[in-house]
Amino acid sequence: MFLVFLRLGLTSFGGPVAHLAFFREALVRRRRWLDEAAYAELIALCQFLPGPASSQAGLALGLLRAGLPGALAAWAAFTLPSAIALAVFAAGVGAMDAAGAGWLVGVKAAAVAVVAQAALGMGRSLAPDRPRQALAAAAAALALLAPGVAGQLGAIALGAVFGLLSASTVAEAAAAPTGAPLRPPLSRSAGAGCLAAAALLLAGLPLLASLGPLAAHADAFYRAGALVFGGGHVVLPLLEAETVGRGWVDAETFVAGYGAAQAVPGPLFAFAAFLGQASAGIPGAVVSLVAIFLPGALLVIGALPFWAALRARPRARAALAGVNAAVVGLLLAALYDPVFARGAAEPAGFVIAMAAWLALTGWKLSPPLAVLGAAVLGQGLGWAGLLG
Repeated sequence: MFLVFLRLGLTSFGGPVAHLAFFREALVRRRRWLDEAAYAELIALCQFLPGPASSQAGLALGLLRAGLPGALAAWAAFTLPSAIALAVFAAGVGAMDAAGAGWLVGVKAAAVAVVAQAALGMGRSLAPDRPRQALAAAAAALALLAPGVAGQLGAIALGAVFGLLSASTVAEAAAAPTGAPLRPPLSRSAGAGCLAAAALLLAGLPLLASLGPLAAHADAFYRAGALVFGGGHVVLPLLEAETVGRGWVDAETFVAGYGAAQAVPGPLFAFAAFLGQASAGIPGAVVSLVAIFLPGALLVIGALPFWAALRARPRARAALAGVNAAVVGLLLAALYDPVFARGAAEPAGFVIAMAAWLALTGWKLSPPLAVLGAAVLGQGLGWAGLLG
């Protein structure tokens, strides 16, 4: 488990949506740890919960495959490469300006091809008929026209209502589950305990924040992780308020760390390690990193036992069939913004994205190799002065 996710942690560029695409390719298509429908349900669950969606999905995949040790191994292997790199950057070792580097342009463009491939594959299996294709398009439109948490949750709610009201979807779902259920090796009592712990920490850490700098960091970063849906870039305003606003780091340091976070693979929440290191050294990096991921971990572990029982109900399966189609729409929306808008809006990025798409679909290369090739191509275009 650790080695599989370490490979992903070292190669998964492009943000949370691209991470989910990498997980799908490595764990669903190649290793068949679970089927497409179960993976889509897992994504839907993580979209409903606060926290970093891709990290929660990775942790849940580890839990489903190898229990709590597997969950810890998956999280550590996926997170530590970027967290260590960012902490080292914060300490002033190996700092560099990668904002306009050609290789970074390349990996962002490669994410466009990876996400497009995932959207196509998931669309074929989860939106196979015209009604669900129309639902996916409507969910994409809602997410694009109403960006943010409201649009995402609205799209998922639209999918659930559609599933309940669509006679064909209800009949199909009532016949049998669409895939293997998510069966975590935990009881409902353990799940309820995790949910209760998440709530108690959110309420209790502010009371302990005055005990010292590390307690204050635990409170600030736990709250940031607990109050953000979808993770990724959405957490940045909260982190800025908690760190720059308190005078822990200055605005220039914050922006420099954010730029470095764009140049490393893995979850953007690993930015917490940079901020913790910059403000309180290695102990601050460790506490901040654990605190920002902890609420999302407790919530997804706590919710999984109840999710398995819920999907056994025919009408719940019907709603989930609609949610699955809506998830395809959310993936399409994210393909446009931010993935395409940030990775292929410029001519050079679009050219690299086309090359990566050809490598993935025509030459059947694995995503890490496609990303590596895109990085090399981007750097070559940069040296040739063709990046614009």
